[in-house]
Amino acid sequence: MNRRRFIQASMALAAACGTPTLATLFSQAAWAQDAGLANGRATDFDFAVLQGMARDLAKKPWGGAPQPLPATLANLSPQAYNSIQYDAGHSLWNGIAKRQLDVHFFHVGMGFRRRVRMFTLDPHTHQAQEIYFRPALFNYHNAGVDTRQLEGQSDLGFAGFKVFKAPELARYDVLSFLGASYFRAVDKTGQYGLSARGLAIDTYAKGVEEFPDFTAFWIEAPKEGETSFVVYALLDSPSIAGAYKFTLYCEATQVVMEIENHLYARKDIQQLGIAPMTSMFSCGTNERRMCDTIHPQIHDSDRLAMLRGNGEWVCRPLNNPQRLQFNAFMDENPKGFGLLQTDHDFNSYQDVMGWYNKRPSLWVEPRNQWGKGSVALMEIPTTGETLDNIVCFWQPEKSVKAGDRLNFAYRLYWSGLPPVKTPLAQVYATRTGMGSFPEGWAPGEHFPEKWSRRFAIDFIGGDLKASAPKGIEPVITLSNGVAKQVEVLYVAPFDGYRILFDWYPTSDATDPVEMRMFLRCQGRAISETWLYQYFPPAADKRRYIDDRQFR
Repeated sequence: MNRRRFIQASMALAAACGTPTLATLFSQAAWAQDAGLANGRATDFDFAVLQGMARDLAKKPWGGAPQPLPATLANLSPQAYNSIQYDAGHSLWNGIAKRQLDVHFFHVGMGFRRRVRMFTLDPHTHQAQEIYFRPALFNYHNAGVDTRQLEGQSDLGFAGFKVFKAPELARYDVLSFLGASYFRAVDKTGQYGLSARGLAIDTYAKGVEEFPDFTAFWIEAPKEGETSFVVYALLDSPSIAGAYKFTLYCEATQVVMEIENHLYARKDIQQLGIAPMTSMFSCGTNERRMCDTIHPQIHDSDRLAMLRGNGEWVCRPLNNPQRLQFNAFMDENPKGFGLLQTDHDFNSYQDVMGWYNKRPSLWVEPRNQWGKGSVALMEIPTTGETLDNIVCFWQPEKSVKAGDRLNFAYRLYWSGLPPVKTPLAQVYATRTGMGSFPEGWAPGEHFPEKWSRRFAIDFIGGDLKASAPKGIEPVITLSNGVAKQVEVLYVAPFDGYRILFDWYPTSDATDPVEMRMFLRCQGRAISETWLYQYFPPAADKRRYIDDRQFR
């Protein structure tokens, strides 16, 4: 899952999947060195045309892996690939007056072997023209590329594209599409974090995971002075083809994407992932196993949040487990879900390279009826911060069969926090540590209770303060073991309440313990629901070494 950093994002993935030759789908035109940026023959295009392309493509066998690149590109090092820069003088909308947006293209090379075709689209005439590759569009600097091998290869295509927003039209991009069907965006901080994908296939199923590719993009020019535009994309993989429409809003504090897709299954699919996202969680307030660094926390996202179809708000803190875990949270017509980065305090990370305090959250808002299914969460063990180890998506309950047609519409919000929030008390933080002794005392022989694990869940907001005089009742449900020493404490520094309890095992089992808790006052729920998965140690590790350590 080595997909987090800019270069690492898709190296393995772009090489894993391919698409058929598109010569039968697009009008061909001779490449002209002296033509404008878009130098292909004009053809009619709209979303209906693209859906027809995807439908016809799904009826044909998959075309296989990408064609080999010229040796001078295939053998590039990451450092050399990074030194290739698109020439801003050839930016897509360089001639638009009062332009608020612009587009640059990524070069193919290294692990980015998929030759992605790019088209401009006139929103008034609905005419599309292809942009053919030529070396003059790029500055190669010290990459060591032999451009003589690239001359005349107009079919080389591009690896993807990125979008810039005024006033930094050639310096800081705000969204990008690069590698397989991966894309991501920033919020007002300008810092990239987690990634999204067009589709996920067999992420946690028998066999090898499949990574569909966006194989062509049609980029519609924005209106003068506007910060929104439309992109159409053709998706293809061994099992499915799809037509996508992205309406992209590059706002001052966030990027919002309205997405509509039409999917055409070529084969049966074990596991289909809709609106997938990929993130990183190494350690945080609840999981300290991999935090033996100068950084208190290391993560792109700290929790999975869900607004269920029945209106229930759910918070599920993320884990860096010792073994791969897959969880499915059943729902019907979900109202929203996402991977959030809720802590934006620099002191929580002390990181001047990754700037995790600036990472955006990503929230999915369905716009049509998704029916029954589940929000799927996969957590993969990781030893550091360079590997994405968190995957989340919506999995329809009904299995996908060859010939099926599906349609999903949704919005993606790339922002510091989601656009909606619960009126109830929210989980502020989750903490775990040694149990079986009173706070303020050291563990040891003075406290003969058996081994336990302590949990502290902090809640803020809602009606907590008004409810406190009437009594706040933690409602705790455990899949095994028992909760003891339950306490409700007001904590002035964050103006909220901490729920403390110690979990005691009732067997030697090491199966994950599913925990669930919400707060109640006089029979009424006053908080969102906290979910957690705890992995107890083996029985011979559940003891004191001395009065300072647990094992």
